[in-house]
Amino acid sequence: MKKRIGLLYGGKSAEHEVSLSTARAVIGALNFEVYEVYPIFITPEGEWRRGERLAKPVSTIEELQFGDPTTILENNITDFLIDKQGNAIQFDVIFPLLHGTNGEDGTVQGLLEVLNLPYVGNGVLASSAGMDKVVMKQLFEIAGLPQVPYTYFIRSEWKSDQQAVIERCEEALNWPMFVKPANLGSSVGISKATNRDELVEAIKVALQYDRKIVIEQGIVAHEIELAVLGNDNPEISVPGEIKPVTEFYDYDSKYKDGSTALIIPAELPVATVSSLKELAKRAFKAIDGSGLVRADFFVTDDHQIYINEVNTMPGFTPVSMYPLLWQHTNVSYSALIDRLITLAIERYEEKQQLHYKKD
Repeated sequence: MKKRIGLLYGGKSAEHEVSLSTARAVIGALNFEVYEVYPIFITPEGEWRRGERLAKPVSTIEELQFGDPTTILENNITDFLIDKQGNAIQFDVIFPLLHGTNGEDGTVQGLLEVLNLPYVGNGVLASSAGMDKVVMKQLFEIAGLPQVPYTYFIRSEWKSDQQAVIERCEEALNWPMFVKPANLGSSVGISKATNRDELVEAIKVALQYDRKIVIEQGIVAHEIELAVLGNDNPEISVPGEIKPVTEFYDYDSKYKDGSTALIIPAELPVATVSSLKELAKRAFKAIDGSGLVRADFFVTDDHQIYINEVNTMPGFTPVSMYPLLWQHTNVSYSALIDRLITLAIERYEEKQQLHYKKD
């Protein structure tokens, strides 16, 4: 029997276009002899549209943005579970390919939990904690993971007393500082500040994307990433190094201009690699991860390691860092997708053993 897969992509997010690229790549790698594939598209406005079962991979991203008004699932968001004849579609697993807010942050995961559907990737807690950089950092502190100094504030604090926020940043950190929206991925809204004027401008940019802002200490270090795969006993890939031509790894470097060099495996001492793998596993467990995580680190020239963040739905095209890391760890792109689907079903079956009423 073929497994019936619902691919969930697009989304009301600044990373909508990234999600479309991911969906096209995954569809191209799925074995249509093994899976029945149903596309479920979420527009930038948040409308849900389900397409007909795919018979083959799509050739363009435009083919993924289907739907006329009759296919909009705005009256009942769960209509994606019903076919045109009104019969229920029994999905074996939902594969969320959503990046950023309203998809990677626990919201969609919560919906799928309520619907009691198996789904690929991290659960509600890990997704929401992995999206909120402040909560993530606080969990890492509890787990004893080394981090660069940071501080944070919310929009209302900035509106009421900008001078106090600036002084707090200067007391806690040295220049340069990196200013980030707390709840966004793909380096959207991130700026480097080397003085007060740049800090103010960077904060204004970040506040366009989130009400909570995190400010981090800038350091001179190599940017190292590792891929985590599994549930309770995760595997860790070889490390890879990001070498951006720009000052830091921003959105354009990741997705547009191809100016960033990826060195896989990273040229690091064996002891450093061993430490990175252990820290990646601890970070995965600190957020109660499942399925997949990309763990990002800073490594200084004297081999000091600091965890930067984890990404619970990393870029997932064949040329993205997460799949490339597994490719260099002898797991192909298509095999990686198969593993993630299997892990999702295993986690779902384990949850079904729980009791939800008193005997």
